[in-house]
Amino acid sequence: MPENATEVTAAGIARLAGVGRAAVSNWRRRYADFPQPVGGTGTSPSFALAEVEQWLRDQGKLAEVPLRERVWQAVAGHPAGAGRALIHVGCALLLVRDRPTAWLELAAAPDERMAALLPQAMEHVLTARLGPAADGVHGAGAPEPAGVHTAGAQEPGDDHTAGGQEPGDDHTAGGQEPGGVHTASPPEPARVHTPTAQDLLPSVPLLRAAAELAAGIGAGQAFEFLLGRQLDANPRQYTLTPPQLAELMVDLAEPPKDADRAAREQPVRSVLDPAAGTGALLRAVGGPVALYAQEADPALTALTALRLALAAEGPRRPADGTHRAAPGPTVRTGDTLRADAFPELAADTVLCHPPFNERNWGHDELAYDPRWEYGLPARTESELAWVQHVLARLRDGGTAVLLMPPAAASRRSGRRIRAGLLRRGALRAVIALPAGAAPPYGIPLHLWILCKPEPGVRPAADLLLADTSDHSGPAPDASAGTGRPPGGKAAGGRTPGGGRERFDWPAVRSAVLDAWRDRADVEGVSRVVPVIELLDDDVDLAPARHLPRPASGGGASGLGEVRERLTETLRLTTGLVPPAAAPAEPAHRPLTTVGELARAGALFLHSGTAVPGSTAAPVLTEHDILTGAAPTALPPACQEAPGGAAADDPVLLEPGDVVVPVLGGGTAARVVDAATAGAALGRNLQLLRPDPAAVDPWFLAGFLRGTANHRQASSHASTAARLDARRLQLPRMPLAEQQRYGERFRELAAFEDALRTAGRLGGQLVQGMYDGLTDGTVTPG
Repeated sequence: MPENATEVTAAGIARLAGVGRAAVSNWRRRYADFPQPVGGTGTSPSFALAEVEQWLRDQGKLAEVPLRERVWQAVAGHPAGAGRALIHVGCALLLVRDRPTAWLELAAAPDERMAALLPQAMEHVLTARLGPAADGVHGAGAPEPAGVHTAGAQEPGDDHTAGGQEPGDDHTAGGQEPGGVHTASPPEPARVHTPTAQDLLPSVPLLRAAAELAAGIGAGQAFEFLLGRQLDANPRQYTLTPPQLAELMVDLAEPPKDADRAAREQPVRSVLDPAAGTGALLRAVGGPVALYAQEADPALTALTALRLALAAEGPRRPADGTHRAAPGPTVRTGDTLRADAFPELAADTVLCHPPFNERNWGHDELAYDPRWEYGLPARTESELAWVQHVLARLRDGGTAVLLMPPAAASRRSGRRIRAGLLRRGALRAVIALPAGAAPPYGIPLHLWILCKPEPGVRPAADLLLADTSDHSGPAPDASAGTGRPPGGKAAGGRTPGGGRERFDWPAVRSAVLDAWRDRADVEGVSRVVPVIELLDDDVDLAPARHLPRPASGGGASGLGEVRERLTETLRLTTGLVPPAAAPAEPAHRPLTTVGELARAGALFLHSGTAVPGSTAAPVLTEHDILTGAAPTALPPACQEAPGGAAADDPVLLEPGDVVVPVLGGGTAARVVDAATAGAALGRNLQLLRPDPAAVDPWFLAGFLRGTANHRQASSHASTAARLDARRLQLPRMPLAEQQRYGERFRELAAFEDALRTAGRLGGQLVQGMYDGLTDGTVTPG
């Protein structure tokens, strides 16, 4: 294999062929001529891309590698690394977009000649978009607005480097002058070095392919795709802000409905992100604005600068006919708290997703920093240092939105600063998001909305507290598709399992924006709390403490409806009680097995592979079988993006199918009805599709649920019992006799569903009565 040849993982092969990862594993086992690994590890091997493409073509599994996949594989396998390759691609895409004629002339030259000419052309567009170069390093673009000052470029010879801002990272600080006033090396301009001809020569084929991709989807989208792949492939290396959350934070920066009309109509002129990361927050800002960003990691700074430049408007042609690019973003490299790049900036809006739980943020050397108007943050309160930095960079009356860990709202070490923010009216809202909104996904993060106090204006006397945890995902009615009386939502409004795979962004977005813009008291969702109530010994601003969950059943007003539904369900349940059983001697009937019926063609067996989100169809899961719930359906925003891991040709359910779980050892079976048909068969489920002319589905499902039948068909080779569906036994009976048994089994299933619904409604009524009696909304008389 040629040295530095592009390699691809099993996930990349799956994307190339348009299949799931399981299919690739299957090919490796089945085909002796499948390419051998050339790198990686035993658990995550990599293969030569050229060999894989040839094998796929020989097998008829690949007519042509999609262009975007070829470009990404070239980026991932670049000899200088994917990060450097993305910077080369970003520079080239700027050239493609801003000077298309010059690019076409360069692309017509041989590779070596093209590599020699590219640096000068790239220098031109980098200067136009990111400002003039200083010692080969490009700054961040347009001249500063009047009255706005930002730190200049670093002089040659300065020795300042900034690492990533991951929690726990060590940062090198500058010296301290007498008196404890901290000074740090000035921040550097954006580190987008113009690549040399030697650097670019290995990248020329990649740049040609990237330009071809940009011709189809646009330069900005092409870079977004490649950068997104890099972030997805290395999630632990970056602090990521999901695009839906970034858009929500941008929307929250707009004034609420009761704001002054003139303020609402005034466009946002300047937006700052002092912990820019990958630039997701500023990327979500729309309209003609001046963007300012600072990031400690030089590599991320370069990618962010290119990302924002490519997302900005295309080149403008002035009246004199000269070709001039639109102003670019202002991006700086440096540790924001120690070496602020914009010490005199007064931004209209600040958006920030700061690093969490940093201990080495500069507590000792920044003790006398003028930004701490509300108090010196404790060493463990780095997030409150970011809050005060953000307020210091806002204009009077400007708005900031920060993503914060929930501990920042309640830690005792930060109560003095929180009290100061409340007294001055700087903190306007604390909104709790459901777990899964952003990394770390297991923690329900908060959004803090701040407004810099205006001199002479009376501080706000209240704080909006909102909790949107009940909007984290769709809550399918457990009774849907089962033929029983309808029930209520799952506890807490979540689907079983929770987490980001269940996250319903449209519902969360609507709930957050409604709470902020309406600023109204909504039971269990939002409350406008007078500041005086919050200024106690703890100054605990966690919404959950001040927003008790609504009473079960919707409060006292909803208990009557729950009682009526329970009464009706109990009436129906009474009518479904099976008649008294007539004792009889054990029957000795000739038996057959599911395996024998499958071999005879009387039924077909299928194993499930789908998981919620891996397919557009809802997925019937083990939990749905055991609880009688409808198949799990996710909104489109939560489904697997194209090219990700997906189920291989999921099995879709048809009416009359019988589905049984294969793990756990319990007796459960479900006959698919018209409401469930069309769903995909989930993992750890076995589907039995009987021929209706030979086997009655309800007869089949009923005998599969027998305890003795399950016991003899289950194995205990591991810690959990596993059912071998082929060993399940059925009596040999004519179809008419099967249907007699099937009708009785159908009645038992309806009775079971009614009992389940009655139990849920009864529990809801009991808890609602407890809640009403304890909070005074229900009287004992």
